[in-house]
Amino acid sequence: MVKETIRTFLTGENFHLQDFLGAHPGQKDGKDGYYFRVWAPQAEKVSVIGDFTTWFESPLEMTRLDGGIWQTFAPAQDGQIYKYLVQRQGGQVVEKIDPFARYFEQRPATGAVLIPSTSKKWKDSLWLGRRKRFGFKDRPVNIYEVHASSWKKGQTFAQLKDQLIPYLVEMNYTHVEFMPLMAHPLDKSWGYQLMGYFAFEASYGRPEDFQDFVETCHLNNIGVIVDWVPGHFTQNDDALAYYDGTPTFEYRDHDRAHNYRWGALNFDLGKNEVQSFLISSLLYWVEQFHIDGIRVDAVSSMLYLDYDDGPWQPNEDGSNRNRQGYSFLQKLNGVMKHHYPEVMMIAEEATADTPITSPISDGGLGFDYKWNMGWMNDTLRFYELDPIYRQYEFNLLTFSFMYCFKENFVLPFSHDEVVHGKKSLMHKMWGSREQQFSGLRNLYAYQICHPGKKLLFMGGEFGQFLEWKYDQELEWGNLAEADGLNQKMHDFTAQLNRFYREHKALWQIDDSYQGLEVIDADNKAESVLSFIRKTDKGELLVCVFNLTPVERQEFTIGVPVPGIYEEVFNTELDRYGGSWKEGNSNKKTETRLWKDYPYRLTFTLPALGASIWKIKRRFRK
Repeated sequence: MVKETIRTFLTGENFHLQDFLGAHPGQKDGKDGYYFRVWAPQAEKVSVIGDFTTWFESPLEMTRLDGGIWQTFAPAQDGQIYKYLVQRQGGQVVEKIDPFARYFEQRPATGAVLIPSTSKKWKDSLWLGRRKRFGFKDRPVNIYEVHASSWKKGQTFAQLKDQLIPYLVEMNYTHVEFMPLMAHPLDKSWGYQLMGYFAFEASYGRPEDFQDFVETCHLNNIGVIVDWVPGHFTQNDDALAYYDGTPTFEYRDHDRAHNYRWGALNFDLGKNEVQSFLISSLLYWVEQFHIDGIRVDAVSSMLYLDYDDGPWQPNEDGSNRNRQGYSFLQKLNGVMKHHYPEVMMIAEEATADTPITSPISDGGLGFDYKWNMGWMNDTLRFYELDPIYRQYEFNLLTFSFMYCFKENFVLPFSHDEVVHGKKSLMHKMWGSREQQFSGLRNLYAYQICHPGKKLLFMGGEFGQFLEWKYDQELEWGNLAEADGLNQKMHDFTAQLNRFYREHKALWQIDDSYQGLEVIDADNKAESVLSFIRKTDKGELLVCVFNLTPVERQEFTIGVPVPGIYEEVFNTELDRYGGSWKEGNSNKKTETRLWKDYPYRLTFTLPALGASIWKIKRRFRK
């Protein structure tokens, strides 16, 4: 059994490595305690130290097994703290964390804590059954992205369970996504420089707190997505970095090992042992916490040799493809889809050179979704423009219709867009305060109506004006502003999210032109965009966006079906912060050619507003 476990580790086929390496309760010579195992293939000697050895007074020397694994038994108890002493080649002795620890001390300490294996009796079987049966492809996916420690300052998941989950329900989100929850040594990294790939971050509470949080989300019909970072890790000397004094988890080549842009170290994705480590980490989070989706961070950094700012060497044919990274990502997705095809795999990737969501069998990476960074960048650039100039840059808004089904996309307004001087989404909008809110409502309606799954970073839902700071909580006080506009924006987002969930046309066909028909993408002079979203049964939503502060009375578009149309959403109603007391009345189509359409629909289009219509009663053609 042990030999086979080690063999599959060394061949990159062990995907539950944490069940062997790390600390595990057991018995020896009739005594209870823990077995400790760690991989340090080039170490001269390894010892375990901790509360049970009075730390440095009586280190327990470990025995070397096959494959560079070291093992010992200690009469240790739950709750005690430990580390490893690794004697590197040449005699230098360093303290090291346990890479397979499931919990660490509160920062800045880095000792691993012995905790018993969780044996939670989950109550979310109904959710998991529905997830397996229905999947997510033709289901609504509207994600609220959260940084756990700054949604409200200093809360653990035991507290978030009682506050964040009711908020998600109130706001009508389908999913919540968390920036990394794995152990990390510094808040300033936002969790993206990981230390413990199997450890829940101690500042967020206990692992069982997060299990309870996920379970309660599922009982409230909310999916949970977690960010995960397999490309790079913290270079802190007491963590994974040069674990046994030689490149262990990182590349042997110095430049490939060092991530100069982020001050981190890159995993050697071609090493079998590293593949076992990372894939085991991924499955651990899905299995132990019933996670519904994983967003893989910084995929581009794993795909291209020249992605970083430092020196690099091309392949022998001059290409820049990181072939080990490409193969690893295919393997990662292949394993995940074999075990859990109903769990979303999402790539944070910004280039157009790699088929991210194409099947592995066709040479793609096999992700379910890719963040559409091009759409995000173009859209935000457009909405930041003075409306006078939007007619000259209208392609920023319409170009995405040319490629929106090249990949399966998530449309993200993420944390990266509201930091480092980029300004909040609200602050990006043009005009007076009232016009900024109009623009923001228009922007969110455009995102909801555009093909693709949706994501919005916390604070955006109520129009927070200041950009996000990782060490400060959201400006909840905005909701009590005297003019009431932030509160109305908050209510608008909740109603827009509800509208999205209730209308299949906005999510049932998100991956082909069968669900989309562009009415007019050429009205640059008036800066009006119009298109149709469809269900598989031919139900229609007509979506019209006015990108200028000029109200368009008697505005006409073409439609394919005659009948009486009803306006079902108007972003400029006063209850949302707009200037309209009530929306358009029902309108009857006119049988008259408009471009290639045999029927016309005429109505008033609000300034900086979006107007969405559906057929109330069809006429025979």
